[in-house]
Amino acid sequence: MDRIAIQGGARLHGEIPISGAKNSAIKLMAASLLTDAPLRLTNMPRLADTRSLGALLKRFGTEIVERDGEAGPETTLHTPEITSAIAPYDLVRKMRASFNVLGPLIARTGHAKVSLPGGCAIGARPVDLHLKALEALGAKIDLHEGYVYAQAPRGLKGAEIRFPFVSVGATEHTLLAAVLAEGETVIHNAACEPEIADLAECLNAMGARVEGAGTPTVRVTGVARLHGATHAVTPDRIEAGTYAVAAAIAGGEVRLTGARAEHIRALLDKLVEAGAEVSDTNDGVRIKRNGARLNAVDLSTDPYPGFATDLQAQFMALMTLAKGESTIRETIFENRFMHAPELMRMGADISVSGGEARVRGVDALEAAPVMATDLRASVSLVIAGLAARGETVVHRVYHLDRGFERLEAKLSACGAQVRRITGDAPEPGSETETED
Repeated sequence: MDRIAIQGGARLHGEIPISGAKNSAIKLMAASLLTDAPLRLTNMPRLADTRSLGALLKRFGTEIVERDGEAGPETTLHTPEITSAIAPYDLVRKMRASFNVLGPLIARTGHAKVSLPGGCAIGARPVDLHLKALEALGAKIDLHEGYVYAQAPRGLKGAEIRFPFVSVGATEHTLLAAVLAEGETVIHNAACEPEIADLAECLNAMGARVEGAGTPTVRVTGVARLHGATHAVTPDRIEAGTYAVAAAIAGGEVRLTGARAEHIRALLDKLVEAGAEVSDTNDGVRIKRNGARLNAVDLSTDPYPGFATDLQAQFMALMTLAKGESTIRETIFENRFMHAPELMRMGADISVSGGEARVRGVDALEAAPVMATDLRASVSLVIAGLAARGETVVHRVYHLDRGFERLEAKLSACGAQVRRITGDAPEPGSETETED
């Protein structure tokens, strides 16, 4: 199993290009099921998650062609005919977002059998809102032996849907189904993330009629069919925010080309509060820190445009070296402080109680073998390693490969000493004792 080794202490100087957003790309790939014409996605990230979804789409009859275009990597997806509407557990369990193929399959074929996604390491993430929305659109839903059996032989019908709380996945899933539903669908209390606006932009380019995406009220006027289109995936705001934190903890000056400052404003404001210099550029964002010790900053995660839960672990790593005590509140997911014990192995002073973590800054972190527990936790350990004394080795980096493209190369280009180690090795805490 691969590991990543980071020799701490190097300041970062240079440019990091931001890839297309993982959380947008996988929903755009699902949207390709809604038409029998090709959908060409440019600025496509090459990640474990996009490969996993691609494998599932091929089960339905999707032809996928990847190539390097003039503007970077791109993927063309073409499903002239749905040859199967069954999404098996062994593929859906690898990535929860795979469940969002259910809506497009029902919308286009009138039926589908999709595995429930199962548990999640960062807490319960039920799909009941997804299913209730599809039922409101006229789908008949039955659950048997871990599978969702859905039928709408006469097609979906527009409906008024009001979510009891903001859900990104349910908002996206409803959009994917409603664009081919007869009549108007109104989604109240919709999530406002940039990835939802990106999905709507792509669907509209395919001939859909979506208004208000990116606001709490989204209106969809159903159309009879969609056509092909070309769409550029929005830049990954989580990747941009991650490298912004990396520059702040290591010191130096980094330009994040392609990043959209408005998408990570909540993070950038916190970095300024902590003592980093932040400025917008013509093609992205610049992060600079001269080496002075950071200030402790409190934060609470919130739905967009609040502080993203997917950047909480990275910011906690930053706060381990800040002057004073910071309080970090996680309001989106339970069990999302699993990186805290690993940071403590490196000398961090952190105490966790429920959804709140108190981080008391220390003078220095010490390198240690650590283990990633989820995607964002894995990169928080890499960030901590950039500033730690000695060489930190992060195990289980397959989590990281799900959402970060060419991380070692991008950091190394700015002077970081980061390398991938291939092959098996004992994980931290896995050593067994033997009798003398």
